[in-house]
Amino acid sequence: MNDETISADDAHGYCMKLVQDFDKDRYLATLFAPAEKRAALFALYAFNVEIARIREAAPEPNLGEIRLRWWADGIDSIFAGETFRHPVLLALAETVASASLPKTPMHNLIEARRFDLYNDPMPTMNDLEGYAGETTSVILQLATQVVVGDKAVRAANVSGHAGVAYAITGLLRGLAIHRSRGQVFVPEGLLVEHGLTVAKFLAGDRSETMNLVLSVLRQAARFHLEKARSFDGDVSLEALPAFLPVSLCELYLRGMEKPGFDPLNSVCEVPQWRRQLHLLKASWWKEF
Repeated sequence: MNDETISADDAHGYCMKLVQDFDKDRYLATLFAPAEKRAALFALYAFNVEIARIREAAPEPNLGEIRLRWWADGIDSIFAGETFRHPVLLALAETVASASLPKTPMHNLIEARRFDLYNDPMPTMNDLEGYAGETTSVILQLATQVVVGDKAVRAANVSGHAGVAYAITGLLRGLAIHRSRGQVFVPEGLLVEHGLTVAKFLAGDRSETMNLVLSVLRQAARFHLEKARSFDGDVSLEALPAFLPVSLCELYLRGMEKPGFDPLNSVCEVPQWRRQLHLLKASWWKEF
């Protein structure tokens, strides 16, 4: 896009296309949101896509650090009331203003994503849950605020657990991609606890012990999913569109448990028609 001629409509269209291309589940879920909320949600999700893809776009850590700094400065500029030529910042500035989104969670998300730039293994399960909380849970809580405003504060516990469940599920789905880059989101402490090493993970160890480790992570995702659902009375029906993507977790988790699936060398995919049908049913039943 030529940023010299960008308009608000161009910016919103750019964000929607970015989410459609790189975050299809949130794109599909957003179609169930009220029409007047969709542009704001797409802007928020596009910001998340931009930050999440920095490792892919800038494989050298120093270049990634520069990009993260640029985005952090951009967030500061939004709250300083400056104008922008970048489509995502332009659209996000409108979302921040219309939904009164806070600055600190966005900075925390950017800071947490610094982990992505390097090949240091995730140390412990607590660290993994913390990373998920500062990234995916933050986006979920901000999306809830976009949809229901101040009432989002009542859904903080739900957002926290649901975000962790969604993040762990997503990381498990993409283990093959991360492994090819030398990234290790499987906690090193969990590997060591089962007599394994980071080197074995990176080498694509297909032992029953490795399968057990990955089973523990799937159980952790399900634990947080059930915890989120136990608080579902705190989520108003208006907020459901923000949580709909989380309803897909079980589809992916079951897919990873199918006989013959190789989690270290294959990405777990579910046909789009099944995801769309599942989202439709979740919206009908008013649950995630």
